[in-house]
Amino acid sequence: MKKNFLFVSSKISSVFSALKVKFLPLKIKHFEGFGYYCHRFFVKTGLSKKLSGIKIGKFNFLNWVFHVFALFFKVLGLKKLSEKTDLIMTEKSGLNRHVLFRYLLKELFLYFFVAFLFFFFIFFVNQILLIIQKILEKKVPLWDVTRLMVYALPSIMAQSAPFATLVGFLMCLGRLVSENEILIFRASGQGYKVLLFPVLFLGAAISLGSFFVNDYLLPLGTINYNRLYRSILQSNPAVELEPNSVKKAVDKTLVIGDVKGENVSDLIFFDTGADEQQRIIVAGPSSVKKSSESGVLMALEMNDATVLLFNKAKKQNFDLLTSEKMNLNVFESSISYSSGTSPREMTSYDLHKKIKFMEKDSSVPKRQLNSYKLEYNKKFSLPFGSIFFAFLALPLALLFGKHNGQTIGLIVGIVISVLYWTMMILGQIFGNRGGLNGFWTMWAPNLVIFAAGSVFYVLLVKK
Repeated sequence: MKKNFLFVSSKISSVFSALKVKFLPLKIKHFEGFGYYCHRFFVKTGLSKKLSGIKIGKFNFLNWVFHVFALFFKVLGLKKLSEKTDLIMTEKSGLNRHVLFRYLLKELFLYFFVAFLFFFFIFFVNQILLIIQKILEKKVPLWDVTRLMVYALPSIMAQSAPFATLVGFLMCLGRLVSENEILIFRASGQGYKVLLFPVLFLGAAISLGSFFVNDYLLPLGTINYNRLYRSILQSNPAVELEPNSVKKAVDKTLVIGDVKGENVSDLIFFDTGADEQQRIIVAGPSSVKKSSESGVLMALEMNDATVLLFNKAKKQNFDLLTSEKMNLNVFESSISYSSGTSPREMTSYDLHKKIKFMEKDSSVPKRQLNSYKLEYNKKFSLPFGSIFFAFLALPLALLFGKHNGQTIGLIVGIVISVLYWTMMILGQIFGNRGGLNGFWTMWAPNLVIFAAGSVFYVLLVKK
């Protein structure tokens, strides 16, 4: 191997010499000197000696991947780790495990992909199509609706990947157990560690891909979604009004009656002013109009309006105003998704910088700071939940998948997914409202999964 590197490096001079003739019109010179420098770099430094210890036999993708990692560790000086990585695919007998690994990875990925489509469809119908249906009823252009759907896809993908890992891996490994393929692996001398490695490897790969979607594509999609939705509201304010519904903004509540086009039968508006006076506005038939003023999202033209003003500290004193017509402007700043940049619209790096800045500012409310920390930890805990689910899937499938492994894997996987999702929702509620630490509330589901996986794996080994 060492001679091969020296031979390659010695050929660099001749290659750059030929390039010198080719690029002569561009006046690029000294290619021979640069090639000779590369040759001296390999020979005089210890790099060629470090590279000489790695031997690559017959090429296949999995062997190549682990050889690359072994090479990287050897350059860093981690000799023992490099040797272990280089021998991962090789048994003591000299046989190569790449056939076993390739087969397991292919089967696991196939079942993961099918489960991913299943969860993607569920989340897509539950979260997107219901919203899109309400928007289409307001006669919004189809192209804008399509763009809203595209911008919302990263959120669905980030949510689907961890649950698809659990259900897909459980079904795949359950099938292998039911059809006695795991028994064949064990009879051939393969330990549980050998089976666990490709499971964790693919789980880690899914986690990294999910993290990229959650940390980069999700903020980008959220920013574009909110921007497009605001432009739709400005051109058609009635989109925000749903018949017989309650709309809550930052510190305001709007109760809406029947809606037909731009006409609203009844409106009740609750608001608190800067002087701490509470205001209640009740109006009869009203209409929603576009506003040409900057910063105004919509204008409500109210008929037969009654305004009640009173102080919270002295509720026995109040002012009552009546009017046949009244105009009420709803500003963009009163809508939560249009005021500033939310944590959901930031990458983990930007969000980390924002948290550090908020910690230095004593005027920032603790609840707001904790909500930012909670969102920051969620950016890591949700995508990396895939590797925890992968660790749990192997012992569960091998212990309980002897009969009807696919069916049991599907049922158990869905039940665990629902419990995991419930823990995530409760963690967000307790974190935002109760002020609990954002790290523990977001990572608690993963820690529970890891603890359960460790217990089942110990039981599997003892069995």
